[in-house]
Amino acid sequence: MADEKQIQGEGNYDAARRFREAEEKFIRTGEVDKKAKEAAEALDGPEGEDLERARKETGEQKPM
Repeated sequence: MADEKQIQGEGNYDAARRFREAEEKFIRTGEVDKKAKEAAEALDGPEGEDLERARKETGEQKPM
């Protein structure tokens, strides 16, 4: 019988847990607003055109 820890089924629970933990840690740092401002500035800066092209290529919706 396979080790149950290796069975992932629908999705990868270990990866999802690690991602969630990293997100929670980032939120606790209090840098969310700072990073959002940096992202907005990047969109308005010299790399904005490349970022917009990448957004379109990935099929993402335009940010609000």
